[in-house]
Amino acid sequence: MSLVKGLLKGAVIAKVVQVASRELSKPENQRRIREGLSKLSKPR
Repeated sequence: MSLVKGLLKGAVIAKVVQVASRELSKPENQRRIREGLSKLSKPR
């Protein structure tokens, strides 16, 4: 049973990484990330 759980967790993690890399490759998301980081780095 633990082997099945381990395989399932691995598959879920692989899918999350795949979706995240696809979203990060989109130019509009890259722009949003840059804007968010610039807001965080500004002195208050």
